[in-house]
Amino acid sequence: MKQTTAMWVLGHKLKPHPTTGDFDMVVFETPAGVPGPPPHLHNNYQEAFLILEGEMEFMINGETRVLKAGESVDIPSGILHTFGNKSASPCKWVNVHSPKGFFDFFKMVGIPEHEEDAIAKSVHPDIIQKVLDHAQDFDMSIPPPVGV
Repeated sequence: MKQTTAMWVLGHKLKPHPTTGDFDMVVFETPAGVPGPPPHLHNNYQEAFLILEGEMEFMINGETRVLKAGESVDIPSGILHTFGNKSASPCKWVNVHSPKGFFDFFKMVGIPEHEEDAIAKSVHPDIIQKVLDHAQDFDMSIPPPVGV
């Protein structure tokens, strides 16, 4: 199968792994201290995370959990969630979306890893706005922050 080039998305480096099944599978490398996306939910996608190295903090329906290497979490559709690497070490993890299709979001906002200043470009305010403007196009609902 054809491998796709790695890219940076919101400060996280990702490498897609094409599948023949009805799911997208991506391996991420998240530097220390990098936050994740805004809290969001998917109405149609189910999502799973498997931590390979390091640890990642998750917020799932208001509960905070820290997953370490070898641990995983399955997030059904309709569940509010986010994640980020609040540790002092990098984290490597696998992300799966089912059904297939969410990888198109990563392609839309991703910056190819070989591009100059790719990491900084991936968190530029224009990219953040693009995420907010197009989230609904990819079954990503971002509720307003509490108290707004």
